[in-house]
Amino acid sequence: MTSQKTTPATHTSAGAGPPRRRRFGLLRHSLLLAGRSLTKTRRNPGVLGDAVLLPVIFLLLFVYLFGGAVAGSTHAYLQYIFPGMLVMTTILSGMMATGVNLNIDIKKGVFDRFRSLPIGRSAPLLGSILGDAIRYLLSIAALFAIGFVLGFRPHRGIVDAVAACLLTVLFGFCLSWAFVLAGVLIKETSAVQSVVVLTMFPLAFGTNMVAPAKTMPGWLQAFVNGNPVTQVVDAARGLLVGGPVAHAVVSSLAWSAALVAVFAPVSVLVYRRRTY
Repeated sequence: MTSQKTTPATHTSAGAGPPRRRRFGLLRHSLLLAGRSLTKTRRNPGVLGDAVLLPVIFLLLFVYLFGGAVAGSTHAYLQYIFPGMLVMTTILSGMMATGVNLNIDIKKGVFDRFRSLPIGRSAPLLGSILGDAIRYLLSIAALFAIGFVLGFRPHRGIVDAVAACLLTVLFGFCLSWAFVLAGVLIKETSAVQSVVVLTMFPLAFGTNMVAPAKTMPGWLQAFVNGNPVTQVVDAARGLLVGGPVAHAVVSSLAWSAALVAVFAPVSVLVYRRRTY
């Protein structure tokens, strides 16, 4: 009696395609890489210290240096400048780090390792920005703490205050894509730092954050009114201390959407060409 060998049946067929990607794969991978970014921050507390302390130092300096001259008292000026400092916090804690850190990781070959992993090609970029968003929240918490000690109180309640914080974090997230592009496009880290600094100061200080736009020369008023950061400052000020908010909020959301629509696809394209 002869025995017949059998081979295990295979479940593949000629028409079978590649395995399907798991749902929400890009989001999961981005969150994991955001955790990596936060781990780097935890191991280098100086980075977090800069993100938390720098806005607080700016707030103290502006309030006590210019409060009496601009508003007549430090308390009155604190109510005016605090919403602007809230927006500036997201710029200082995010923009100054995102592009530079990405550039350093690319030069060190970290992204070469990501290339060998089965993750979305945009996940390292998105993960880095999401990690920065967590730092935004920590910086905002520290700013509110020192503002509370100095005497600042939201005039429109906790819901509007949370809305102001979320709006500024959203804008900071969207604006960071412009500096992601600088980080992946420019090869030298020092050049990336120069671009970030030279862009950050006109964006942050060329607004009505420190003084009303009507007190400025006409040419500067035109720049301030066209600066997207001004719209976010107006929205945050209206939500925190009162005043019209509808137009400023809509403008802030429109600018945020435009920044993502322009810079995110270009950043991913440049990143893929440089690292793949």
